[in-house]
Amino acid sequence: MANFNTSDIRNVALISHVGTGKTSLAEAMLFNAGQNTRLGKVDQETSLLDYEPEELKRKTTISASVASFDWQNKRLNIIDTPGSANFAADARSCMQGVDSMVVVIDAIDGIKIQSSKFIKQAESMGLSMCVFMNKLERENANYNAVLEKLGDSFNAKPVLIQLPIGQEASFKGMVDLLTQKAYIFETDESGKYNESDIPAEMRDDVSSIREESIESIVECDDEILEKYLEGQELSNEDIFKALRAGIKNKQIVPVLFGAAAKNIGVSRLMDFIAEYLPAPEDKISEPLSALVFKTIADPYAGQLTIMRIFSGSMSSDSSVLNSTNEGKERIGQILHLVGKKHEAADKAVTGDIVAVAKLKDTHTNDTLCDEKASKVIEPIKQPSPVISFAIKPKSKGDEEKIQSGLRRLMEEDPTLQSSRDTQTKEMILSGMGQVHLDVAIEKLKRKFGVEVLLDTPKIPYKETVVGETKVQGKYKKQSGGKGQYGDCWIEIHPLEKGKGFEFVDKIVGGAIPRQYIPAVENGIKGAMGEGVLAGYPVVDIQIVLYDGSFHPVDSSEMAFKVAGSMAFKKGFMESNPVLLEPIMYVEITVPEENVGDIMGDLNGRRGRMLGIEAEGATQTVKAEIPMAEMLRYAPDLDSMTGGAGVFSMEFVRYEEIPVHMAQKVIEESKAAKEAEVS
Repeated sequence: MANFNTSDIRNVALISHVGTGKTSLAEAMLFNAGQNTRLGKVDQETSLLDYEPEELKRKTTISASVASFDWQNKRLNIIDTPGSANFAADARSCMQGVDSMVVVIDAIDGIKIQSSKFIKQAESMGLSMCVFMNKLERENANYNAVLEKLGDSFNAKPVLIQLPIGQEASFKGMVDLLTQKAYIFETDESGKYNESDIPAEMRDDVSSIREESIESIVECDDEILEKYLEGQELSNEDIFKALRAGIKNKQIVPVLFGAAAKNIGVSRLMDFIAEYLPAPEDKISEPLSALVFKTIADPYAGQLTIMRIFSGSMSSDSSVLNSTNEGKERIGQILHLVGKKHEAADKAVTGDIVAVAKLKDTHTNDTLCDEKASKVIEPIKQPSPVISFAIKPKSKGDEEKIQSGLRRLMEEDPTLQSSRDTQTKEMILSGMGQVHLDVAIEKLKRKFGVEVLLDTPKIPYKETVVGETKVQGKYKKQSGGKGQYGDCWIEIHPLEKGKGFEFVDKIVGGAIPRQYIPAVENGIKGAMGEGVLAGYPVVDIQIVLYDGSFHPVDSSEMAFKVAGSMAFKKGFMESNPVLLEPIMYVEITVPEENVGDIMGDLNGRRGRMLGIEAEGATQTVKAEIPMAEMLRYAPDLDSMTGGAGVFSMEFVRYEEIPVHMAQKVIEESKAAKEAEVS
């Protein structure tokens, strides 16, 4: 690859809901740029971008791929991102490395929910956007119907740059509204086209639509708008200048058309990216700063760290500072990625997207910078996992291999989380959806040779009291020699939610010697940890130790510890004990037509509605709902919405569980304990 200045670089992410043809579009770009001798197919080995076995099996993008290539004397760094909600966090991370986005929509269904979420994210990050309406060759394609709703999804104004020539089986090219030329593509998927005059039957439509587009474009440049309003004739360069300004300032969203699978319109999109989408801000004279937005495990190069250079430059065989962890790193060979292929480079300048192999302690979201000018680039905040499973090794003794493999997978994917529940003692694997975890388990087996079993995790219930009592705990044992004697009186009181545990010592007059009081507290704490109702930890409770007695010979710390435990267990059951369950805050975004089904389903799950927020053609339902009702919600949501719904979830507090459900949990807990004993 040639060396380019910052002004010649274009960093672009292809984003959309799953199934719109992003990878087909990116593969066609690579073919047109001479990076592949055949048009890559997403479910075949000809693909440069979707090549992991899990991607080939599911015929969908799971992990974002970077493709760098030269086009029209520009360097295009294209990132093909996943569209599934299971892997959307990877797409959001990659958005940190680009200046523009091509929103890929299909001419049948238009913009779906995940696309809308990506668009809102891009707007919050100040990214420029254009639309590529794909699949015009498909049956039921109707670009006019899709265009009617397009404005609902953007803050900026969608503006037609092209007009399709035909649709469905008759789609063969487009008219460029700016140059007023028609481009008819060959039928052999070569991407070649012939330039011609506008078809006679389209001239009236082209004239009126072009006028609308020109009016929207010239509004983006005050000087050119003034010329237009004064009736002066505008040159093509005037229009192009205003168009660039409108895109850079996020005033307009240009709309282009094509059929990526047939390589129709793709080269014209590439021309548009090179000519009109903004270059990175030129900060080459400043000290080096780079953000790592993705990490991948390459089978040949080892761990590849992919980064965007935001300022300065980076050279091979140089040293940099990881300002996130204050460690030093040695940069070996700099690489430009073309999907699964790599091309070596000596240097990376401001705006470049490059990879470096085998950094010792650098991960996704870390900042690399000049050793003498420390700077940390703040990464975007990713959503919390929405689904969790307990995992167990299929073969005994594999726990360490599981943990090691999961650490490697989490370096690639920070939204994959592994933890050990201190209450239930289970190893928990959490992610963004069922497919996300399925893929992680498949990779664990393929890359690290370890198999695991998945099970629904235990709910971390807790126990507390809502009443009060006074109770004695007395432990007395005599067996020939020295006996055991401990005697204490305690009060039990409920505390406010979230207050935990409070121990109050009100012993006076030496009723219990000072050295034995901590033993009473420890005995109570031990009993609280195991629970009394169903074996779950006890919280939000106050214990007042106010009286007791001792024996000068037989009393001991052990005796008072047992006495404290006895008092607590007896008093707990006399203080109106209740079971608490974790409550989650959820946001569920679905098409408008699915809202009724979602609300009905949430009511059946003991959900508490908090409100509904409309956003274009989608609505977000906000609610609080018990964790126990959400463990397998992801597949249920897919079923209700045909895969169009997405949701996020986070813990908010504990609440008392209904009595009839509490009894069921208690019985299940007792049965499990009896099974363990037997």
